[in-house]
Amino acid sequence: MSATPALHSSGGPGAHAPKDPLSAVESASSEAILRVLRVTLHTGFAALLVVGVVRLLAHGSRDSFPFLWAGLALVLAAVYLTGTVLEHRHAAGRIRFNPRHYGLQWLVVVTALWVLLLVGSADFAWLAFPLFFLHLHLLPRRAALLTIALMTAAVIASQWSASGDPVPHAAAVVGPLFGAAFAVITGLAYVALYREAENQRQAADELRRTRQELAASQHEAGVLAERERLAREIHDTLAQGLSSIVLLARAAEQSLAHGDPVTAASRVALMQQTAAGNLAEARSFVRGLSSPQLHDTTLVEALRRLCEETERSAAAGGAALRCRLEVDGEPAELPQPHQVALLRAAQASLANVRDHANAGNAVVTLTFLGTEVTMDLYDDGVGFDPDLTAGAGAAGAGNSGTRAAWAGSAGAGTARAGHDGGADGGGFGLRSLRERVEALSGSLELETAPGEGTVVAIRLPLDHAGGDVRD
Repeated sequence: MSATPALHSSGGPGAHAPKDPLSAVESASSEAILRVLRVTLHTGFAALLVVGVVRLLAHGSRDSFPFLWAGLALVLAAVYLTGTVLEHRHAAGRIRFNPRHYGLQWLVVVTALWVLLLVGSADFAWLAFPLFFLHLHLLPRRAALLTIALMTAAVIASQWSASGDPVPHAAAVVGPLFGAAFAVITGLAYVALYREAENQRQAADELRRTRQELAASQHEAGVLAERERLAREIHDTLAQGLSSIVLLARAAEQSLAHGDPVTAASRVALMQQTAAGNLAEARSFVRGLSSPQLHDTTLVEALRRLCEETERSAAAGGAALRCRLEVDGEPAELPQPHQVALLRAAQASLANVRDHANAGNAVVTLTFLGTEVTMDLYDDGVGFDPDLTAGAGAAGAGNSGTRAAWAGSAGAGTARAGHDGGADGGGFGLRSLRERVEALSGSLELETAPGEGTVVAIRLPLDHAGGDVRD
């Protein structure tokens, strides 16, 4: 409704300063220019109106009613000021009434009051120039050019009538024409500048929305990644430990039933040791720390102890499993994520061998090749057919997925895994391990067949850090 309503719209200089620094940077220059134009326009209109009233009162009018025309000038000032103030307050969010819906009516009233003043005194002719900007801004371009032409003709006629000359003076014609042309060019430039500022504002808003969506998606991805980390750690530590405790508890129960309290006591002691180890693991990965089994020791020593614990746990359950570690190449200090990934792979694999493979031997081969490290986990258990078992758990385990234990479980072993709460359900063990290895840009292969045992082969490159496997 005001002279420059768009200037006060959201993102215009009349509105509040943008809360987002990005928006402020994007539109600062355009806002400053538009603000100057707006202030100059309002100030120019007020100054020309005051000049017209002063000259009117000083020299009188053709009808000798100077105070009547001065009062009409005050009415014009009040209408103009009301529209401008309402527009500014609405743009600032101070009022709910939207005066922009009445912009054309306001323009008609302001123009009509100016025409009446022009009839009373030619001193108000120069108010046409700020009014040109109003018409260019509030009317369609063709309609605005037509009204500007009519207003220019009215100014020329007023100047000619006031001079009393039979022929209008050249200055009385050239001046208004030149002023109208200048106003049209300036107004069109202003419109282009305003549109550019609007485009900048919309682009900044879109960029801000995109940034917020990206932040939300990154947060969601972080939550999912942390959930996956906890799932891997629970599967590779607590689930394996709890499975061992269940088996040891049954073995201890059988020993007591057969009147062998000494063996039962040893198995209970092993249960306590396993539970204590799992408690330490749980506290460790909740804090995001490395595995306790890697504290103040090397990966080779941790794997050797793991093989010994696997033998003891299998013996406590009544199985004769021999597990050994072989190291090829010169042992090197591996990055912590690599050590954790290899240790977790060995824990999950040996737990499946112990609980499901019915194997007599298990071999962990750790090879240092300079640019990469490999680990092969072999058992001579019952094995299984990956193609037959892939359908039961393929969703999470890729083309090597199994329904229960992915290393050395088949037939009765699969059923046992489901009964004992074995290491895996739905192929999660292989999937989680594969994700852990691929996060370090490594690869995992599973080779098995019924009656031929199982081999899990892991390769991790050492030429870059890959990903972050936290523990």
